[in-house]
Amino acid sequence: MHAVWSDLLTNPFRTRRLAKKMTVQEILAARKWKAIPKCPGRYLLVNPELTISPKELAQVGRAPAQFHVQAARDVVLVLALEGGGLITYRRSDGSYLHTLNDESGFQRKLAQLGIALI
Repeated sequence: MHAVWSDLLTNPFRTRRLAKKMTVQEILAARKWKAIPKCPGRYLLVNPELTISPKELAQVGRAPAQFHVQAARDVVLVLALEGGGLITYRRSDGSYLHTLNDESGFQRKLAQLGIALI
């Protein structure tokens, strides 16, 4: 079963071209990230502030799309960005695990999670 966000009027990805603040490359340069082993194009934030939200990290004026999927034990928050996107896991204790992804890594991980962005 795939999670689908299809309401074009409220879809945050539809405004991607209008509301972008930082690109994947800018976020990658602004903080320390490490490559996720065996996951080309995917990076994990090193020494994160556990309470910084995806919206704050990406410096965008929109909230991420939220998904509850069987493939992840935590809530999955997704922000499409120029050059890829941010996939964040919100843990039950309220902390965040942020992954930054180039275009191919972003699409590959969303498919693995069963999340289709249209």
